[in-house]
Amino acid sequence: MKRQLLSLLTLSALSWSLWSTADAQVKLPPASSSQKIVQSVGIKNISLSYNRPNGNGRQVFGGLIPYNEVWRTGANNIPALTFEENVTIAGKPVPAGTYGILTIPGTKTWTVILSKNAQQWGAYKYAESEDLLRFQVTAETLSQAVETFQMSFDNVTDTSVELALAWDKTKVKFPIVVDQKAAIAASLKEAMQGEKKPYFAGAQYYLKNNLDINQALAWINEAQKENPKAPHIAYWKAKIQLKAGDKSGAKATALQGKNLAQEAKNPEYVKLNEQVLAEASK
Repeated sequence: MKRQLLSLLTLSALSWSLWSTADAQVKLPPASSSQKIVQSVGIKNISLSYNRPNGNGRQVFGGLIPYNEVWRTGANNIPALTFEENVTIAGKPVPAGTYGILTIPGTKTWTVILSKNAQQWGAYKYAESEDLLRFQVTAETLSQAVETFQMSFDNVTDTSVELALAWDKTKVKFPIVVDQKAAIAASLKEAMQGEKKPYFAGAQYYLKNNLDINQALAWINEAQKENPKAPHIAYWKAKIQLKAGDKSGAKATALQGKNLAQEAKNPEYVKLNEQVLAEASK
């Protein structure tokens, strides 16, 4: 009997050990998925980490998420927003760093809170004293419901991006603005002293950002000397000439670019040069 009892205990212990090991290895999906987004804005990045609950047929705002109360803005930890450089939000300067996002939803307007404490599980220990910035945004009503809470970077330019939040039939957004002109101008100046000078990229940047148009023209001329058969360089030169008020020069350059594109069998730059040609002919 003792031997049988010992065998049963040994078998039971072995079974428990195998069950515990198997259980420890089981991977189950989280109740709310997570997402990390990295968005370049100009020459720097903005990154966002957040968690995405589903609606699951529930009334979201005014139900699951009460109005006029601080909300974690998603699930689990509050979203963490990281800036590689100083930015401007709601007209206020925000130093480079990582911040948490909380919100106070309303029927027509929301309060967005940028917190210096990005490590918060929920809003249970939210402290207003940790606010870096608070501002109001208008709530939009969507025609179609968004099932999974979504945050996204929209309308990206060289100098700004919009951070949008959408869930159920509600969407809010706010702009994040960067000012990199001085840093980029200094970088270009230094690069122009090097062996391989970025004439084409510099000309494009100056045109797009309404900087010295004469400098842009000088650089695009140098780029064209280096690559006279390139239809894309002719296209950008024509745009610069048009911006500088030289319509006749722009027409001649765009026509040259169109011919070069046709020779290269490049329909995209045939079309683009034709567009500048049409604009210069007005």
